[in-house]
Amino acid sequence: MDDIALPKLMWALFVLLVLSGLFSLAETAMMACNRYRLRAAAQQGERGALLAQQLLANPDQLLGVILLGNNLINAAAATLTSIITIQLFGDGKLALGLGTLIVTFLILVISEITPKVIGATYADWLTPRVAFLLTPLLKLLSPIVWFINLFVNGLLKLACLKQTSEGEQHLSPEELRVMVLESGGMIPSGHRAILLNLFELGDITMEDVMTPRGQIEALDIAVPMDRLRQQLATAYHTRLPVFDGDLNNVLGVLHQRRVVAALTAGELEIEDIRALLSKPYYIPASTSIYSQLEHFRENRQRIAMVVDEYGEVVGLVTLEDIVEEIIGKFTTSMPGAVPVLNWSDAGQVLVDGGVALRELNRSLGLNLPLDGPKTLNGLILEHFEDIPESDVSVKIAGVAMEVVQTQDRMVKSVRLFKPETEVAPI
Repeated sequence: MDDIALPKLMWALFVLLVLSGLFSLAETAMMACNRYRLRAAAQQGERGALLAQQLLANPDQLLGVILLGNNLINAAAATLTSIITIQLFGDGKLALGLGTLIVTFLILVISEITPKVIGATYADWLTPRVAFLLTPLLKLLSPIVWFINLFVNGLLKLACLKQTSEGEQHLSPEELRVMVLESGGMIPSGHRAILLNLFELGDITMEDVMTPRGQIEALDIAVPMDRLRQQLATAYHTRLPVFDGDLNNVLGVLHQRRVVAALTAGELEIEDIRALLSKPYYIPASTSIYSQLEHFRENRQRIAMVVDEYGEVVGLVTLEDIVEEIIGKFTTSMPGAVPVLNWSDAGQVLVDGGVALRELNRSLGLNLPLDGPKTLNGLILEHFEDIPESDVSVKIAGVAMEVVQTQDRMVKSVRLFKPETEVAPI
């Protein structure tokens, strides 16, 4: 090589460094790309994405061809640097040492750090494109790569390590949840909220979403018929539980549509109501809403009475309650429904004691505990272990609360004060 002009040698060195950088860029891009976005592009028929998937399915071969090319080029660049150094400064130890430092610096800047930063930054765009270059190169060098991988696989077996192919990778529910949270503008906020709610279906029970016993709209056939007709005429719900004297003695569920004609004509009697009742459907309070959604579908039911471990009726749940837990509230005209909760300009909000803690956390961005009582009243009573007087204040989970009114052995209304530092809602 002494006969080759020095400028040509320098140009050759530069080309080698650039080629080495291309291999480094390809390695980083292929390893850092979004595999699921790549899979979606491949399913849409993009040729580059299909080739990239095939390469990633065999990471030993992919890394083998990339590192083979990269190391061969780096070795050639080091040799060429030595030749250039000898031509410029002679073959002294100091000159060769200086040449080694120079080529190391050039490889780091031109062939390693810069291309790898580019590859990591634009991985999804670069991966389908570099796949067009790596695929034919892998076919060309496959015998060499296969030979090298014999030793690689042997070392892996000695270390008791097993390769994981691209097709064997799975995301856990928590990883999927993080992906949805970090999707940003890729998924509309309403869709993102529904997806996040789906991840929690297995953790939410009937006790969390049911209408409590004291708020159930039901018919007592033990009352006079005139009063019963008035209740039917003014009832908000289309399906009403019917009981005899005590809510634990539910006779069945009455569909309002079945009694409209008789009620209008004033001919409705107790026996007519009994004849129109459908069999009551009971579920345990500990049932998850995901399981109950399946049970509703299998049993063709829309309403169920929720019972505790002693068989006592503690609430009522409908199919709409479960749907609302997934997609958000959509019934706004129901009497007694929880109004939309928002902090005032003074950082306060007055809420009913019977409001669900989940609703408070969701609407106000709080982090009130959900592993015990399900309502604000229950949380306060558990904290005091007594029924507090009005104007008593307490701080729970970083939220200051003032009891405004107590009535009938429960806290009726509470004023909440916005925490100085908001916490992420549960």
